[in-house]
Amino acid sequence: MTSLTIMNNIRFKNKYRIPSTRLQNWDYSSSGWYYVTICTKDRICYFGSITNRKINLSDIGKIAKQYWKEIPDHFNNIILEEYTIMPNHIHGIIIIQNNVETGHAPSLQIKNKHTLGNIIGSFKSASFNIIHKIYPNFSWQSRFHDHIIRDEQSLSRIREYIRNNHLNWDTDEENPKNKINQSS
Repeated sequence: MTSLTIMNNIRFKNKYRIPSTRLQNWDYSSSGWYYVTICTKDRICYFGSITNRKINLSDIGKIAKQYWKEIPDHFNNIILEEYTIMPNHIHGIIIIQNNVETGHAPSLQIKNKHTLGNIIGSFKSASFNIIHKIYPNFSWQSRFHDHIIRDEQSLSRIREYIRNNHLNWDTDEENPKNKINQSS
């Protein structure tokens, strides 16, 4: 337990502690394939709409897409794979590759490992700073969902899900219309 965690536990008397959704004892800076879902706060559809099963990105959605695609520009050991920008969330596959050759002497190989949380946090922060200027009420959900992809079968299933996610928007649990219908 870090000293910050201990200090916060004392300060807040464990009152606001939310258990981590991350896999315990997993090094989220280690090389691997990660499927992530990042949602807007309260699942508000800032990023656009889906009409006739086609994604129509808003200006905010285009900014989110641009910043998503720029992640490898800021983390040279990251490769982005399949992704989609939905009206109120993003699905994507992020590949972390450590020990990536930089084209320099072996001693200059990547040494600063960034965790999946650092990468997502950086993306959310950078995109928020721009989006917030256009739409001051915009906010990201504080957390994100991740899944460690461990085999080809899982990878194939996730790729297919991402590619076709917009086709299922009418029944998607993230669609606010379905939340209203569920509570009725």
